[in-house]
Amino acid sequence: MAWLSVRASEPALGDTRYQLLRCLACGTARTSAGALPGLHDSGAYQPRAPRLHRAARPVLAAFDQRRLRLLRALVPPPARLLDAGAGRGRFVAAAGAAGYDAFGIDPSGRAAGERSGGPLRRVTIAQAEIAPRSLDAVTLWHVLEHLEQPGEALARIAGWLRPGGGLLVAVPNLESLQARVAGERWYHFDVPRHRVHFTPAGLHRLLAGRGFEVVATHHVLLEHNPYGMWQSLVNPLTARPSYLYNLLKRNAPLRSIDLPVSLLALALAPAAAAAELIAGLTSRGGTIAVSARRRR
Repeated sequence: MAWLSVRASEPALGDTRYQLLRCLACGTARTSAGALPGLHDSGAYQPRAPRLHRAARPVLAAFDQRRLRLLRALVPPPARLLDAGAGRGRFVAAAGAAGYDAFGIDPSGRAAGERSGGPLRRVTIAQAEIAPRSLDAVTLWHVLEHLEQPGEALARIAGWLRPGGGLLVAVPNLESLQARVAGERWYHFDVPRHRVHFTPAGLHRLLAGRGFEVVATHHVLLEHNPYGMWQSLVNPLTARPSYLYNLLKRNAPLRSIDLPVSLLALALAPAAAAAELIAGLTSRGGTIAVSARRRR
């Protein structure tokens, strides 16, 4: 069912709008127009490092440790781990340091550490050649929403996992408080890169149909969620959606009326964080992490 028209989040696409189609049964939505080539190698996804990336390292390391705690609850090390959609390989390195036999795959130019047989390979899930039942765990951290056919990717991953193997998936939550408050200017829409916009029920249904059993769904996550709430509240006030995010990603100019607006809006950060905590505790977190196992 045609549901909502959303403006492109990428400044280079101007005022282009994308229609979202929504499933009446589970609430998950899909971006109707086809994906554009090159969007995962340009703009906010360009290979060069973002602004303030060195200062952000301790925060990113803390996010990785939280993800590792979720992963250990499913499959403790040592275990053979694939991080699908690994980007520059930061989590692969963290998991390796934590005792996992970890490697990653990613189709974008950010997979700069690519080398044959090494920890990071530049390849898609559809192209990857991985032996059946050779993995103990797979992480899909904000990857599934980018795929045109996420069900096919999950079916392929299920074949790589041993029976009882663990899967950790994180996606934006279309049923979140921040999505409802921000409407078409929700930070996590990111159309047209994001092809599918999941509800928890929609993701659970997809996983069950591809041979997985959901173990737990986590709504309280410091990675993405407090910032996502703040950015979603600020987006209606700026000329371009997600200006600060794009500025940090070297995808927006410093000389913009949106800069003082965003700086002044930083005063809203404590209230946004508090609102997001309440949302998470009431199962309306901005993003969710789902722990699942491949059925035996």
